[in-house]
Amino acid sequence: MTDSDSSAVRRVGSDGPWEEAFGYSRAVELPNGLVLVSGCTSTVGGQIAAGGPYEQTVTAFGVAFDALKELGLGAEDIVRTRMYLTHARDVDEVGRAHKELFAAVRPAASMLIVSGFIDPSLVVEVEVEAYRGGAE
Repeated sequence: MTDSDSSAVRRVGSDGPWEEAFGYSRAVELPNGLVLVSGCTSTVGGQIAAGGPYEQTVTAFGVAFDALKELGLGAEDIVRTRMYLTHARDVDEVGRAHKELFAAVRPAASMLIVSGFIDPSLVVEVEVEAYRGGAE
């Protein structure tokens, strides 16, 4: 689901239930090689995947990885992550998942506590920024 004009901004969609309703793209690649991935949760195929904070984090980053893959990028291209949590008690589990996924990459990262998400069963949402080296 990628736009085809490579000289312009490229946009990737997914099966996320809110993209069409709210008018946004899963990921946007700028001509300078910067790729911004919208907030990702553990919603896959319109359903929230089971699991606690660790599992939701792994699944949410998997959604982001899928969007990057459509643009020909991978986890190794990620330069920044943001993790939004609804409870401070989940910091260690979310951090453990992040370390397992990014220990070799070590992107800049932020972890923030928020009051909640669209669906109250979600406990974590992630955003990533990636960079395609050598882009003009």
